Amino acid sequence: MERIDLHTHSTASDGSLSPSEVIQAAASAGLKAVALTDHDTIQGVPEAMAAAEKLHIECIPGIELSAFYKGLEVHIVGLFLNVEDPVLKERLDAFRNIRENRNNQMIEKMQASGVDITMKKLRDLEGDTVITRANIARYLIRIGFVDSVKEAFDKYLSPGMPFFVPKTGVTPKDAIETIRDNDGIAILAHPLTYKFTRDELIECIETLKSYGLQGMETYYSTFSEADHRDMKRLADQYGLLHSGGSDFHGNVKPHIQIGKGMGRLVIPYDVLENLCAHIK
Repeated sequence: MERIDLHTHSTASDGSLSPSEVIQAAASAGLKAVALTDHDTIQGVPEAMAAAEKLHIECIPGIELSAFYKGLEVHIVGLFLNVEDPVLKERLDAFRNIRENRNNQMIEKMQASGVDITMKKLRDLEGDTVITRANIARYLIRIGFVDSVKEAFDKYLSPGMPFFVPKTGVTPKDAIETIRDNDGIAILAHPLTYKFTRDELIECIETLKSYGLQGMETYYSTFSEADHRDMKRLADQYGLLHSGGSDFHGNVKPHIQIGKGMGRLVIPYDVLENLCAHIK
């Protein structure tokens, strides 16, 4: 069976591999196609596309946008983007400014607690990438404040923890319209990770569909077979396209393999064919 992965990250956001290295990893894993979907940025897409052409693997230009929904952060994946669109670049710059303001607020909280951190020190280690909580977690490990990314999130960076600041300003409607205006496909990422009740998840899907949501991830690394079947039924019930991926981050999430997730993830190529048919 020809396999794909439509949710991966590189050093353009919070992954550990460069965009070209992500493509190399996908090719080495025997994938026929891969999407690069970095957080709030398309910066790594040109490099990924060039590497994919050399390695004869399909690369779908994508993004993962963070949005604020009823006090929680939800993620919208965009696929088949035109990364040369100046309107898209302008909107992403605005989204990035919102993220930077949030990062500065988290840094202020950490400094108030005695953590030796500044944005300059963070940038010196991470470079000109989109800074996420995962980047901050890696910094906390480097200075010996925590021992692992998991500890950083569990004790400090997750909702309700001391250094967490909720993301505001970007709504799911903003994210979906940004993708749709670019002629991309807007997909709800990993719908079971938000800890919604069933009714809350259905309400979220109905609300996002009213904004133009076109698909949802029915395949994901942490989904059981029962989860996968359930998400497929839910997507079909609401007329949504199926998508999915590993959420590969390289060494940041060492238990997640590209194209395989935690070992049992299999996304057939016909998922991509169905998405392509929708574009056409």
